[in-house]
Amino acid sequence: MKKETLAIHSTNLKDETAASIAAPIFLSTTFERSEDGSYPKGHMYARNSSPNRDVLEKALAALEGGAKAFALGSGLAAVNAVFQCLKSGDHLLMPSVGYYASYKLAEEILGPWGLQVSQVDMTDVDAVKNAIQPNTKLIWIESPANPMLSVSDIAGICQIARNSGIKVGVDNTLASPILQNPIALGADIVMHATTKYIGGHSDILGGAVILKENDEWAQRIQRVQILMGATPNPLDCYLLARGLKTLPLRMKEHSKNAAILAEKLESHPAVEKVHYPGLPSHPQHDLALKQMPFGQSGMIAIQLKASENATQKFASTLTLFQQATSLGGVESLIEHRKSIEGPQSNTPGNLLRLSVGLEHVDDLWDDLNAALNKL
Repeated sequence: MKKETLAIHSTNLKDETAASIAAPIFLSTTFERSEDGSYPKGHMYARNSSPNRDVLEKALAALEGGAKAFALGSGLAAVNAVFQCLKSGDHLLMPSVGYYASYKLAEEILGPWGLQVSQVDMTDVDAVKNAIQPNTKLIWIESPANPMLSVSDIAGICQIARNSGIKVGVDNTLASPILQNPIALGADIVMHATTKYIGGHSDILGGAVILKENDEWAQRIQRVQILMGATPNPLDCYLLARGLKTLPLRMKEHSKNAAILAEKLESHPAVEKVHYPGLPSHPQHDLALKQMPFGQSGMIAIQLKASENATQKFASTLTLFQQATSLGGVESLIEHRKSIEGPQSNTPGNLLRLSVGLEHVDDLWDDLNAALNKL
């Protein structure tokens, strides 16, 4: 089935009581046992499994082409579940430009437990190869990367990792399963902050890990999911599964709007630089088209011809673009990332990250253009 069909039908949950078309929500935290002590419907306790979570996990695995998926309570909980597969003394290779909280998790929380972490320019395959150490067990990729929208050669890095027996995990949040499938490019693990595009309405916190194989890493992640209790509730699982049904359509519109705005922003005299993989000026443009042939996401980063202070103030002058953290919702958001990430951030002070929503693109441009003309 095509993804548009798969997204709708893989999220169906058969209602055996009323035959409803919309999936029921099972709020029960516990499930009845048989006389022999077994669980006839396969569920014991909601932290271990539940009907709504099962449907969501199977749908995510299907859309990413994986063997097994696990839903967790947040994107960082999903990242943590993967990193918890590593042992003290193992080395984790991460991107030098990427989501700052993922690196902070590895450095501040897992570092004291003995995890060794280093960063490298993931857009440079040779640099990645040279950064591998004898104890490297996992290469963590973000592509497109947050917040600079750089693109990594997933297939190229996976080939290097495979030759060294190293696992590769890819944060696929900004692309979604609709625009990019890292497992098809050779990755072993895919992570999503389902809070973003999969939820799509800025009202759910969640994360997911999808495994290429149902192997020892999958078993370890399942134990982390159950024993650490970082699981989403049934209502959130229901809403995420519902979000998947419209994800293909939403990603097309997000990408279309972003592509139009990126082109207009690049020609505006108040804009110093536009970071968008769909632009020919993007340094990894050809690679982006190869890895994401159906769209290059709804995320744009722009650098203004302005000071850091003026850039930060600019974010509050817009009407339709609301200044807020997060991304991937139907509404357009804008954020000054450096002020969020702190003084240690490598993000330029004149950079703003735009999450382009599903409003009419003409209205979004009028909002941006009016504010830019006042700089």
